[in-house]
Amino acid sequence: MTGASAAVAPSVPQPLSRARINIIFATVVLGMLMAALDSTIVATALPTIVADLGGAGHMAWVVTAYLVAEAIATALAGKFGDLFGRKLVFQLSGFIFILGSVIAGMAHGMDLLIAARAVQGLGAGGLMVTSMALIADVIPLRERGQYQGALGAVFGVTTVIGPTLGGLFTDHLSWRWCFYVNVPIAIIMIVVAARTIPVVRNAVKPIVDYLGIALISIGVTCLILGLEWGGQEYAWGSATILGLFAASAIALAAFVAVELRAEEPMLPMRLFRSNVFTVCSILSFIVGFAMLGAMTYLPAFLQYVKGVSATASGLQTLPLVVGLFTTSIISGTIVGRTGRYKLFPIAGTAIMALGLFLMSTMNASTSFWLQSLYMLVLGLGIGLAMQVLTIAVQNSVPYSDLGTATSGVTFFRTIGSAFGTTIFGTLYANKIGPNLAAALMEAKVPPEVAQNPQALRDLPRPQALPIIDAYATSIDYVFRWVVPVALLGFAIAWFLKEVPLRDSSRGVASDVGEGFSVPDSGDRVVQLERAIAPVLRKLRDNAVPDSGILAAAGSSLTRDEAWALGQVRMYQRLRGSATVGVIARTHWVPEEIIEPTYAKAQQDGLLQRDGDVLTLTDRGVQEIDRVQIAWKRWIESQLDDWDLSDPKDRVLMDQAIDNIATKLLDEADRPETATR
Repeated sequence: MTGASAAVAPSVPQPLSRARINIIFATVVLGMLMAALDSTIVATALPTIVADLGGAGHMAWVVTAYLVAEAIATALAGKFGDLFGRKLVFQLSGFIFILGSVIAGMAHGMDLLIAARAVQGLGAGGLMVTSMALIADVIPLRERGQYQGALGAVFGVTTVIGPTLGGLFTDHLSWRWCFYVNVPIAIIMIVVAARTIPVVRNAVKPIVDYLGIALISIGVTCLILGLEWGGQEYAWGSATILGLFAASAIALAAFVAVELRAEEPMLPMRLFRSNVFTVCSILSFIVGFAMLGAMTYLPAFLQYVKGVSATASGLQTLPLVVGLFTTSIISGTIVGRTGRYKLFPIAGTAIMALGLFLMSTMNASTSFWLQSLYMLVLGLGIGLAMQVLTIAVQNSVPYSDLGTATSGVTFFRTIGSAFGTTIFGTLYANKIGPNLAAALMEAKVPPEVAQNPQALRDLPRPQALPIIDAYATSIDYVFRWVVPVALLGFAIAWFLKEVPLRDSSRGVASDVGEGFSVPDSGDRVVQLERAIAPVLRKLRDNAVPDSGILAAAGSSLTRDEAWALGQVRMYQRLRGSATVGVIARTHWVPEEIIEPTYAKAQQDGLLQRDGDVLTLTDRGVQEIDRVQIAWKRWIESQLDDWDLSDPKDRVLMDQAIDNIATKLLDEADRPETATR
């Protein structure tokens, strides 16, 4: 979660051609796709991985290690991007991801696979956060809404294709290809990034809360280890488990103490004074808990109990994802139009609890259509609950806390996913042990047969039935015990205060990426730009108000001249000089198309030439300044429902608006002659 200082001096985007922007976006999509995919792709492969490597009791850690490392990396990557440049952090994250993927694919023991997954998670967290930040660096603000929406959709689509793709690799190649497939894609991504992504750094270096990040990492890891090992590796009352819980409590208490005194805390404790932030963080944790926990153990149920292949188990989880997508989109649209959001987490957590209960009744005789209905119900509940949480928080916090609050809710969702997978795994492991032991005695087959879904399917039905029932009973037990967690979320959701939704938040509400809580930049300027981008996209369908801005500025400039002078000023600021040739090449137009506009501006006394070099005259500077002030007033009119009673917020908002107005002026539409 990036801090305040980075927001004061945001990155300055380089002038890039349309082709280069599209190549950069494709590269960023690859990074986001790989990072998001690997949180779900292993779910359908887990039963086969356990059959090959053993360690059924540690199955959950293949997912949990990835999620915990990802959460840690997202807290650090934004700061490191500000310190060393996002391009470098993006490439380094890709290299770390490759390293983890190679080790995971070559692992011949569960412990090494878990360690490799943690390395992958570190790379994935860096890729996701820097992907969102790079969009802000290179995509013009006027067009950013559609790119951000596409990137959020990519994150969501991975939830659909991840389990199915993992099943295809497992059935037709090997589970190891769930990891090897990343290597060539990541290499291409790193090479293309090196050639296309510009180097952009912040002028003001942020302060990294290393101690806070270390303490929260230790606290969460110790707690998860205690929950995962308890009742399996060690007795619940053993010194090891009690020691892990004690270490977690001490580390988390120290984390709170450090955050209260840190100059730029990772998670400011003052945020918890807000009812909306506190309730939404808890709900985000619970939604992550239920969603990824269910998606991790559903394929195990389908393969062991229903006897389907890994590929089929991925396809048969689609009703859950369809339900999730449907209600995410519908709820976001309704919230965007009405500004009311409290009903959705209340209804969502209630339906989620119902879905978990229904799934706890499934067994080998449950029909395909009935199990699909149960999964659909769970997905509908998750989608209703998760879509509005980030928006509600962004809508309620002061501007100075916008970035950290956004990152905080996403952090809680990721940690919730890790805890969900762990607790699902602990419940499952504590139940499957005795159940399977009794079933093996009755069936008279070796344990390795019972752990292998394919071998279990090959057994005669009467011999396999006790083992199938053992798996069904154990997984049903897991879903039944998670119902109270969803009901707790239902009770907590009633305490959520409904703050009137800002107009600038309504457009973002319908973004699918918000529903999936894509790890995002913690830079508050970037977050404010995200709020404005949908407004600009909506206006663009009619006409972005350049002409209206010129009239409001009292400027004598035409749209063509405003664009031409804005380009000259931008190139002077970024490169020290501007020429018609450089500007034309950036926009992929012949020089002769835009040359008349610059000739007229020179004739009107707005700029002068020294050879090929263009510079603004005093009159040109005055005209551009007027237009920028008009843009600033227009932005303020779009943000007039923000509470800026705190002078600190007012100062920071003014700085952000100045930066955004400068970008909008620099990005003014090309003159009509340049589009012919």
